[in-house]
Amino acid sequence: MGRTTRQVKVRDLLIGSGAPISVQSMCATHTRDVEATTRQIRDLLSKGADLIRIAVDNLSDVEGLAKIRKEVPEARLVVDLQENFPLAEKVAPYVDKIRYNPGHLHHLDKTTPIEEKVAWLAGVAKKNGIALRVGVNCGSVAPEFLERYAGDHIRAIVESAAWHCELLDKIGFVNYVVSLKDSDPSKVVACNKEFSKRRPDVPIHLGVTEAGLLPDGVIKTLAAFEQLIPLGIGDTIRVSLTLANPDKSQEIVWGHKILKDIAAGRFISVPDLGGGLNIISCPSCSRVENEDFVKLAMQVKEMTAYAKDRKLTIAVMGCRVNGPGETDDADLGVWCGPSTVTLKRRSAVIGSFKYGEVLPVLKAQLDGLADRPEK
Repeated sequence: MGRTTRQVKVRDLLIGSGAPISVQSMCATHTRDVEATTRQIRDLLSKGADLIRIAVDNLSDVEGLAKIRKEVPEARLVVDLQENFPLAEKVAPYVDKIRYNPGHLHHLDKTTPIEEKVAWLAGVAKKNGIALRVGVNCGSVAPEFLERYAGDHIRAIVESAAWHCELLDKIGFVNYVVSLKDSDPSKVVACNKEFSKRRPDVPIHLGVTEAGLLPDGVIKTLAAFEQLIPLGIGDTIRVSLTLANPDKSQEIVWGHKILKDIAAGRFISVPDLGGGLNIISCPSCSRVENEDFVKLAMQVKEMTAYAKDRKLTIAVMGCRVNGPGETDDADLGVWCGPSTVTLKRRSAVIGSFKYGEVLPVLKAQLDGLADRPEK
């Protein structure tokens, strides 16, 4: 291991500076459903979860979170605020870490500079003795960085992360980790290698976002982790899989297995992921508004098997938070709402369809693309 970072504390858990790599997952239940979320947290803990992330989108979720904290005080909880960063002050007393996405800070309170928003988040974290994660995601990079580094998505991701590190450092808050995620393992490797050169002191949370269904999701994750962890890049990890709620703890099982195999020098022969049909799908989480999303992802994989040799990407996203942006780069993409599914061809919207009606339309679109000769 050729990299030593500073150490970050998430309650009693140490991240970085030689501490064991921690494994985390995210609840797929709605946070306001206290019983279901508590049950899933306990299942994740039973499989060895070091950190458990939940999403908070509104005040009902905050109320649920307060009750969940009492039910499972032993769990180290991370809250994901997405666009709703002003809720940080309300959730901080009940969690051990807050994840904010730099690409979502501009959505609310548009007249306040980003620097002030970050300083406020750091102040909330410091007051409550909790950690932060700066979570940069390929599908929601802050617009100013996409404009500044147009055509170089990797640099936009790295520069966004580095800038936020500088903001936090300037105000004296150092209890943070950073993640730089993409659905393409090769981009995950490139982003994290470059960032680790820029900021070798900052602990990194590793993950391939929207890795997808089994076994593809594990293969994609391995493709990235095997090239980074042996270099000392990666201090905490998540294996982001599309799973039904009862199976969510498999993320933890696979995380520990991957770490064990890498430590023992057991590596796979990494496939050429660009050589055929690539289906990406997000891990089910509490933002999913219809659990049929997981079933749909499985149906898409089965239905598209006939086009497995085509160099095309199909994205299946589970919510309206990440779905619209993270389907833009796919040849075909669907993002799922409560009762309808929006079908896209790259950034162009084809239409919205009921869950039981979208597959034939998707197939027709795929047939049109698959009939085109390879470039």
